[in-house]
Amino acid sequence: MALSTDEVRHIAHLARVALSDDEVERMRDQLSSILDHFDVLSEIDTDGVPPTAQSFELTNVERADEVGSSVEREEALEGAPRREDGYFRVRAVLD
Repeated sequence: MALSTDEVRHIAHLARVALSDDEVERMRDQLSSILDHFDVLSEIDTDGVPPTAQSFELTNVERADEVGSSVEREEALEGAPRREDGYFRVRAVLD
C-alpha cells in the first residue's frame, strides 16, 4: 500500500513531528513498506487460532512479605547533603 506525501504530512502533523521534504519522501517509502508487511500478515489464515495476549503462561514470582531489619535513621541521613528535623531536606520541585 503506497502512501502519498500528503498522507505522510498528515500523519506527521497528527504526531506533532516536523519533517523536511526529504524526510517526508523517506518516511513515505518506509511507512509504505511497513504497511505492505501488514498486508502480507493479513493474508495468513488464523481461523481456529484463539486470541492470545501472551504466547506462554505467565506467573508472578513473589517473595513472602516479611519484616526485616532496617537502617537506623541517623545512619541513613549520614550521607545526606542537607537534612532538617531528622529528614532529608530537598529543594522544592513544584511552586
